[in-house]
Amino acid sequence: MLNGAQTWVFNSKPAILSTGVVGGPFEKNGNLANDFDKFHEDLWMGQDSYEKAQRILIEDAVDIILKKEGIKEEKVQFFITGDLINQITPSSFAARTNQIPNLGLFSACATSMEGLALSAFIINYQGANKIITGASSHNASAEKQFRYPTEYGGQKPPTAQWTVTGAGFALIGSGNEAAEKPHPRILSATIGKVIDLGISDPFNMGGAMAPAAVDTIERHLQDLQIDPSYYDLIVTGDLATIGRNVALELFEQKGIPIKEEQFKDCGLLIYKKDQPVQSGASGPGCSATVLYGHLLNQMKSGKLKRILVVATGALLSPLSFQQKDTIPCIAHAVAIEYL
Repeated sequence: MLNGAQTWVFNSKPAILSTGVVGGPFEKNGNLANDFDKFHEDLWMGQDSYEKAQRILIEDAVDIILKKEGIKEEKVQFFITGDLINQITPSSFAARTNQIPNLGLFSACATSMEGLALSAFIINYQGANKIITGASSHNASAEKQFRYPTEYGGQKPPTAQWTVTGAGFALIGSGNEAAEKPHPRILSATIGKVIDLGISDPFNMGGAMAPAAVDTIERHLQDLQIDPSYYDLIVTGDLATIGRNVALELFEQKGIPIKEEQFKDCGLLIYKKDQPVQSGASGPGCSATVLYGHLLNQMKSGKLKRILVVATGALLSPLSFQQKDTIPCIAHAVAIEYL
């Protein structure tokens, strides 16, 4: 049901039944390596292009989920996913492999929570029993499309971010299927508005996305009439250092009482401090791998009970940048509780 202006509340509390999290060689040396299911030793992954390698990430994550659950593709009604690459080809080509009915999405780096929100909505209203959803990114494919090929060796400013090579996916099912034991459950989702404050620098994604994240969090709290303290953790997708600092300033200006230690960012969690990632991490695979790996493991271990995950996306394209347009941004929020 719709609560307030932008928030869905899911009465059946759809459950996250299983996950598959896959990373690249850089992520293997990162801060959350123990929360991944599989790593690839190089960026090519046995393929002749980085875009094809990104498809392998997705296929591996889905295969891990199916094997964990001991089910075949035929038992899954929908495959809901997206990525950054032109016409979301890695996701679509992975759907060609698994043959699960596919809904392709694009909200840039906010795609992970868009997919989770839509999956919960469909299952809540009995449109499916099982859905696999998630998102992926590949450092070299994203750099080639949005900035410069890695081989070019271009210098980046301190505001730049490092695109995660990773795929995070989850099997979402009805509450009845998870009744026998506790699971992470999806209680609500807030669909964000497109916000554009006039930033045009593609090397400052965090600063561009921060206002959209703050707007969605504010709407979520207003729609549900709750205080930020309701959540153990409010975590954004990939604001990184610059965007997180901007968001904290905006919270203060708006009088939203979010404590700094309560407000985390996936782009600041995934890598170690000595890894050269400038401002932090980015990419649809950033929030997807951190949520479906690290954060859900924290919930299962009892360290977290309630979290609000707010994936953030910059909706620019190479064409819009070349036409000197500004960067519209969006954020989608999903509330998860361990019940």
